[in-house]
Amino acid sequence: MTGTQHDAYGEELARISRHQGEAVTARLRLFEVLATAGVTAAEADVLVSRLEAGAVAGAHTWVSESSALHGSQQPFEDGWFAGVRAVSSYLLRIADDAAAQRGRAASSAELRAHLREPAGRAVQPAAPPAAPAGSALDPAEVLAAALRCTWALTTPDQFFTTEASSEILTVALSAVREEEHDGYVQRLEAFAHRHRERLEKLLRTHGPGSAPAAHGRYALVGQPETLVVCERMETARLLLYGLWEGELEDVLLDDLAYVWGVRRPTR
Repeated sequence: MTGTQHDAYGEELARISRHQGEAVTARLRLFEVLATAGVTAAEADVLVSRLEAGAVAGAHTWVSESSALHGSQQPFEDGWFAGVRAVSSYLLRIADDAAAQRGRAASSAELRAHLREPAGRAVQPAAPPAAPAGSALDPAEVLAAALRCTWALTTPDQFFTTEASSEILTVALSAVREEEHDGYVQRLEAFAHRHRERLEKLLRTHGPGSAPAAHGRYALVGQPETLVVCERMETARLLLYGLWEGELEDVLLDDLAYVWGVRRPTR
């Protein structure tokens, strides 16, 4: 890829990122308005999922009806239509997935409540879940290690005691495979040390009190349990996303992944 092509692609990614961010903000606002109007969470999920599926279906129609340049040679046309068919099939799967999305209205409400909590209400995170019987991975020990890192100690007054913190830790730790349990705390501490500057920058630019966070985004940045999420994005990203989906609001993980510099895994 040439420098010009790289710059153009970077501009495209920036525009897509902007559209995605605006869509997430709009979705959160829409769920809030629907709830205020008395629409149940289940009804809101159906309405929003159908709108999003319809938007993808519109893109499907536009792509599937496109054609190669007039006068193109047959091999080019064959390749063109093969590509169109592949993209159209992928868009159809995305539309089906969007139409089946449920539970986002409730998780959006939880996210709004979490973001609106006063900053100084508590300085300790929620109690971690108990370790499964026979497991070498102790959630309390993992959380204690996360609290010792610079990420957590920079602004401890911003931490909240919420069920969301425990839920995030539960999902993140479920992405730690059984064979990784032994020595995981030490590896997490090594990860924090290795990425110290990266974590500090992330907290400084997108953590509590930053301009991006002021808009109600990047809620995970600065939470101690999020250290595990960052480590799993580097180590077992596909597994983490698979376990996260349907359990917690997608925007939480997508926002963190964006500023951490990793992409959502493709299916």
